[in-house]
Amino acid sequence: MTAPGTRGGTFITFEGGEGTGKSTQIRRLAARLRLESGRPVLTTREPGGSAKAERIREALLAGLAKPYGPFAEALLFSAARIDHLDTLIRPALARGEIVLCDRFADSTRAYQGAAGGLDPAALRALEGVVVGPTRPDLTLILDCDPELGLARARARRDAGSDGAVDRFEAEALAFHARLRNAFLAIAAEEPGRCAIVDAALPADAVEAAIRAAVAERLPGLRPAQAGLLPAQAHGRSDDRPGTEHGDAA
Repeated sequence: MTAPGTRGGTFITFEGGEGTGKSTQIRRLAARLRLESGRPVLTTREPGGSAKAERIREALLAGLAKPYGPFAEALLFSAARIDHLDTLIRPALARGEIVLCDRFADSTRAYQGAAGGLDPAALRALEGVVVGPTRPDLTLILDCDPELGLARARARRDAGSDGAVDRFEAEALAFHARLRNAFLAIAAEEPGRCAIVDAALPADAVEAAIRAAVAERLPGLRPAQAGLLPAQAHGRSDDRPGTEHGDAA
């Protein structure tokens, strides 16, 4: 984790299994921070975010890399992450913006590592090369029972708000159980960076828990200039909303 403020911006990532509501909560937190902090807020996602990374995302979620194994998938996720960091995240942080990202390197550790069976040491080495010092200031891990999360994802799809089942959502329940345990293990290993949020709660309660975690962990995210209208306060703002369906990395 890079100390907040040392690079100008603030980097917050959202992690968790399928159907945990990350996309909804990113939108809510972004709106709140724009009002309260007086700073520009960029929302983005992985895989994707930048134009080149979005093309890689399409291939990954279509399952085109699956026949080549989890390490090939990890390499493609890393290729997308390199472009995303260079094109979007690092420039935004250098400008002093708040960056909210729907998934980041922890998802590679969870999906391709613990759930996919890759050597954790190999993934750590890959992450070190790709991410370097651009570590999240705070990671919010949205946690719920995998059966509940998958049921939510199915309900969204049945309601027509999502497309077809993607490569990761289609995995067996045992895969999603390993995935959940992997995220909880990451939180236990790095408690200074990670905060676990009970995503089984109603959306308003989840939002309140996230706001409390941000206030506790990042107290510097407070109104910069009292009295400014929101549009005056946050200036440039760039939204690339994440998508809960198929947002695995």
